[in-house]
This record gives sequence, structure tokens and C-alpha cells, in this order.
Amino acid sequence: MKIAIFGAGAIGGLLGVKLAQAGADVTFIARGPHLAAMQANGVTLKSDAGTVVVHPTCLADAGQAGVQDYVVVTLKAHSLPSAAPEIAKMMGPETALVTGINGVPYWYFYGLEGPWRDRRVHSVDPNGDLWDILPPSQAIGSVVYPAAEVIAPGVIEHTYGDRFSLGEPDGSRSPRIEALSKALIAAGLKAPVRPRIRDEIWVKLWGNLAFNPISALTTSTLDRITGQPEVRAVTKAMMLEGKAVAEALGIRFAIDVEKRIDGAAEVGVHKTSMLQDLERGRPMEIDALLGAVVELGEMVGQELPICRTVLALVRERARLAGCY
Repeated sequence: MKIAIFGAGAIGGLLGVKLAQAGADVTFIARGPHLAAMQANGVTLKSDAGTVVVHPTCLADAGQAGVQDYVVVTLKAHSLPSAAPEIAKMMGPETALVTGINGVPYWYFYGLEGPWRDRRVHSVDPNGDLWDILPPSQAIGSVVYPAAEVIAPGVIEHTYGDRFSLGEPDGSRSPRIEALSKALIAAGLKAPVRPRIRDEIWVKLWGNLAFNPISALTTSTLDRITGQPEVRAVTKAMMLEGKAVAEALGIRFAIDVEKRIDGAAEVGVHKTSMLQDLERGRPMEIDALLGAVVELGEMVGQELPICRTVLALVRERARLAGCY
């Protein structure tokens, strides 16, 4: 099984190391000092279980990797449009594209029964190019739960979590998704195949659409966002607006809003990825996590006054910081 990890940073690196240990033919596509270190010294993964080093193929040019069975993309959503032509170099007609990306995926409406079938989501696919370059028929959805960090070039620290939920856009248990699930399980990871992957995408997005922008605006960590009554109230209001959009699209939530917020509170003193990006001067995932929700709200006729307000404010915060 040939598997390429495109954007082999923290999460991609964790996944690639685990798969390589289990015997998969893994290729990392990366860049900069991280790539140079991996090429020279292999990829080091540190965790509570100890330290391991693997020596997969590590390349800057995806074209050198050749056609793969699976291409796993672990980029931030805003990086995908510019990366799509490179990713396409590794994709043949039978290649599966596994999108381990936060937020609303570009293929969201592919094959979805109803009035919005095959609609393109402008917030994450501004010109519709992703749909054309990376055909959604080849996409497999993935909801990523582990937390990891690149602590030095070529060195990844895995702090918690081991689940990568998988799902075909049409909900089927296809041979390709079954094979991928088995490969991930053999690598020591949890990889359930979900018949309704969009439900799980929304459960994660449900928190991210509020926690992330609020953290960027306030610089607060999750313990304060969930623990300060006034901030928690804004968070809850945003999430309820998002829930109304999701339910209008047929999504089923297995937990209520308070339980979802309490789950985030258990993470404790944690900076969201959006706040980390702001502090480091990197582009922020605003459109995939909140802009797309507002776009879908307009589509289904739902009013989102608080989400709209926060979206305008966090976009301006990002512009002023050079992160948008």
C-alpha cells in the first residue's frame, strides 16, 4: 500500500510514522528545514510510549513520488487551493484523497441528496478549482482527533489522541475505505468508518467555529472561554446558530451544546490553533471554520447575527496582524 502524506507536519508526521512502522510504503511531502532534517536523520516521534525513528521517503516535489494508493492531506484548509496542483501529481484514477482538514471540506455537497447536491462551497473553494483538480469522487473524509506538535525540524511530539474517523461522502463501506481503516488500525490507531461522516465533521466544527475565533479575539485559552460566564454565553450563542444551520442540512447531533462546551473545558489551559497561528504570524483558518458556516447559513435561510459579527471582527484582527 503506497501512502503519501502531503503537508507532513505534526499530524501528518504522526500518521506517517505510525503507518511506516506498520510496514506501509510511506512518502512524506514537506518543505524547508523540516524536510531537510527528515531527509538527513529520518522522522522522530516522541510520545508517552517512547521515542521512535523511521526513515520514509521524504520529498519536496510531489511529482517525484509517483501515483499513490492514498494521498493524505493534513494541511490547513486555506493552503489547499494553492497545493492542489502538486497533490494532483500523485493521483491516478484509483487514488483516494483523504482530507484530514478542519472545517467544512470542499467536497461537502458531493453526491448529497437534496437541493444543494454538488454545490461548491465558495469559502473553502473560492474559484471552484479544488472540485476540478481534486475530483470529489476520489475524496474520503477524515476527522482528526490527535494533538501533536513539531518541536524541532524532523521531530514530532504526540501529546494525546489516536482516532482518525473515516467516511465516504456517500456513506458506503467501500473496499478502499475498509483497506485504509485496516491499515490505520494495524498502525495502532483508531479508525472507525462512519456512515454519516458529515455528522462527525460538524461535531468537531461545532466547537471550532466558536472557540477558535473567540480565542483569537481575546487571546483566551479554552479554560477561560468555557469558564468565564460572559464568554461562555457568547460561545454557546454562536454554537446554537451553527447548530441551526447544520440541522437544516440534515445533520444529527448526538450531544447537546453544554456537553460539547464541557468537553472543551476538560482540555484545560490550551491555546486554539487559530490563536497559535495569530501569535506566530501565520494565516488563520477563519473561512473554513466560520466563514463557511455563515455561507451555508445564507444558503439555508438561517440568520446568524452573532457568528456574522464575530466573523467580521476576527477577519479584521487577522488583517491587522497580516494573517488573512
